[in-house]
Amino acid sequence: MIESMTGYGKTTFELDKSSLTIEIKSLNSKNLDLNSRISSTLKSKELIIRKLLSEKLKRGKVDFHLYYDSNNTLKKSSLNTKLIKEYIAELKKISAGPEIELLKIASKMPEVIVSEKIIENENDWPLILKNINLTIEKIIEYRKYEGQSLEKDFKIRIDNIEKLLSEIELTDSVRLENIKSKITKDLSKLQMEIDNNRFEQELIYYIEKLDITEEKVRLKNHLLYFKENLNTSNSNGKKLGFISQEIGREINTIGSKANNANMQKIVIQMKDELEKIKEQLLNVL
Repeated sequence: MIESMTGYGKTTFELDKSSLTIEIKSLNSKNLDLNSRISSTLKSKELIIRKLLSEKLKRGKVDFHLYYDSNNTLKKSSLNTKLIKEYIAELKKISAGPEIELLKIASKMPEVIVSEKIIENENDWPLILKNINLTIEKIIEYRKYEGQSLEKDFKIRIDNIEKLLSEIELTDSVRLENIKSKITKDLSKLQMEIDNNRFEQELIYYIEKLDITEEKVRLKNHLLYFKENLNTSNSNGKKLGFISQEIGREINTIGSKANNANMQKIVIQMKDELEKIKEQLLNVL
């Protein structure tokens, strides 16, 4: 089963004094490109989190975001009334304005609002770790779901290439005979005496250079191998990429040896199908 590198997972859960949100996004990348944004209160756990993500997600451009949400039922900030009174007392020394105006000025002074800081509670870590794993599972499920769509598309493309290869085999059965007939006919027009033995040797040598039997056999094997690797238990995008390169090599060789307009058209269709496979393979884990 193949997996896509595109995925998304999000989990929000409650702690004693706040709620915490974990969000993971991933896109395709050749290797693991991990970007983490973690609340400062949990920075001490960052290495553990990064190791866990790299082990389970393996490849892709991964954005990990962990942040606290203030609980609306809890008071998170308060006024420093003692400091405000001190500010007002100092302001009265230099201004005779109404006290309400002085209060407005004092309320804008530094440190008059005290925010309650969320501090790390080691007892919360097991629950946080559990939810990190839960979020990772969500993104893995997302990747598997996306992978199913990719797998269906790959199978269609490979089947199309196999059908086109069958068309090439039908064309190839008469292609070489037509080439032989054309060469013989062109030589006869020259009305000159030729050495038949030498002619046969040269003709055989020329035809061998146009023969695509080996390429057709190898292409069939590569297509079969590609489908076998689609059905493995592990997603192996890099291996499928290598196989697609070999498929492309055989298609190109067939095209260069074709010497036949109809066969060239079929080769172009095969290349088009393969190009679509390669584009999608960039997103396979």
